[in-house]
Amino acid sequence: MAKKPTLSSVAKEAGVSVPTVSQVLRDTGRISEKTRQKVLSAAKRLRYVPNHAAATMRSGDNREIGFILNKLANPFNAEVVSGAVNLLEAEGFMVSVLDAQGNLQRQDRLLEACIRFGRRGLIWVPALNTSGDAMGLLDAHGVPAVTFMRKVSQSLDHVGVLNKEALVQATQHLIDLGHRHIAYLGGTEQTSVREERIAGYLSALEKLGGVHPVIWPCEETKRSGVEAITALRQRHPEVTGVVCNGDVVALGACFGLIQSNLKPGRDFSVVGFDDIEDAAVSTPGLTTMAINPKKLGTRLAEILLDRMRTPEMPVRHFEYSATLTIRGTSGAASDQ
Repeated sequence: MAKKPTLSSVAKEAGVSVPTVSQVLRDTGRISEKTRQKVLSAAKRLRYVPNHAAATMRSGDNREIGFILNKLANPFNAEVVSGAVNLLEAEGFMVSVLDAQGNLQRQDRLLEACIRFGRRGLIWVPALNTSGDAMGLLDAHGVPAVTFMRKVSQSLDHVGVLNKEALVQATQHLIDLGHRHIAYLGGTEQTSVREERIAGYLSALEKLGGVHPVIWPCEETKRSGVEAITALRQRHPEVTGVVCNGDVVALGACFGLIQSNLKPGRDFSVVGFDDIEDAAVSTPGLTTMAINPKKLGTRLAEILLDRMRTPEMPVRHFEYSATLTIRGTSGAASDQ
């Protein structure tokens, strides 16, 4: 195995001292342009990459951010991460994306790892039933953090969504199209986010009077959406439309309807939540409650950067509204 290039080997290759190489690579000191180019050319020939960990130990300035979420495989989460990473990398930070998978023990290990490896800040989607110990750990080590979707502490910056209001609007959209038997589809855990969305669904149905709500849980995957819509229609043939816990389940439901020779939006209506990229390009396009996940990711990064730059600023909580985006999967109720 070839020997790893070092500052010393770059200095030898360029015919200068080690301190000169260090100054050139850190862009400090008074170094002539001729010498600077000699050092940079030598570093490129040797494929030298600075040891960031060693530099951090010397300077105390860690440029890494932790991002702990649940179920990275969900396209919504991936788009949120993309928005956050784009801004943070532009500001000179590297982001470590970690998936707690909704497991409290795994989450605790990841939080400890962020502290152990000196992450400068943290964006965090807390797992269900997160305890005060987790917040205490961050506070004890002075880690700036912003939570997303699930609020677990008044003392941390937070970005969330007005879930109940969004589902009132989504359900009312189907009611306005003549649907009277509407189901809520998706999700399995009784998280605060899902509970708020179900509360909005129930609130809208109450205005109809005498309508029996149908809440049908399933995992947040397209495959589960396919299976769930089939089972739901068999058990409740009166249902003509569903509002979904998320776009992934909604897209799966649309696939399931197509497999049953039904056209979403004509024979049965589906409304999603999130407006992931696939929502607009599916056939037909998915009607959904849009919250622009990439934009939310950017906002999370902005708030964390503000907190790191001004630790003494007041804690801020932001709750964003969703926008009904009507596409092809919602239409007038059909006779069944």
